[in-house]
Amino acid sequence: MYDNLYLGLVHNPVYNKNKEIVTTSLTNLDIHDIARTCKTYGIKNYFLINPEQSQKDIFNRLKDFWRTGPGKQYNINRFDAFKLIEFVPDIEAAKQWIKDRYSQDPILITTSARLVPGSVSYEEMRKIINRSFPKLILFGTGYGMSEELVNSSNFHIFRIEGAGPYNHLSVRSAIAITLDRLIGDYE
Repeated sequence: MYDNLYLGLVHNPVYNKNKEIVTTSLTNLDIHDIARTCKTYGIKNYFLINPEQSQKDIFNRLKDFWRTGPGKQYNINRFDAFKLIEFVPDIEAAKQWIKDRYSQDPILITTSARLVPGSVSYEEMRKIINRSFPKLILFGTGYGMSEELVNSSNFHIFRIEGAGPYNHLSVRSAIAITLDRLIGDYE
């Protein structure tokens, strides 16, 4: 387990298809599948980053079902993965949550399907995540995180390249591929 590696799913500030800043909604699949991926790859905590109280209420109902309700007995693996999730209203709250537990600000690492100048390769990012300071890797929903957020990060991971020009993975798939490239054991 990486005791200093955190993941955040950003629902704001992200773009919609018209390149307007919006807040996207939680999806049940993202919550469960990403938690299971984080658990598999030893991520310390997974943050759902969304400022809407109505979205927090939905999350809390799901949490109750999987942590204390019938879901716990139905599928213990989901219960175990669900324990990694923290709901926070913004990125600053996620950073503060980490700082409160680690006594150090995390570095921010962003991802995107867009080409971003100065992006770091997966090979270089592996070296960075193995350092002792806390790290928060952010993934965007909708049509990706705002340019302002990406530009304010400490590092940006080079985008995932497929076999052709099409490049629009689900965030669940992008997270699984990214974590496998950064943490997967190939020896």
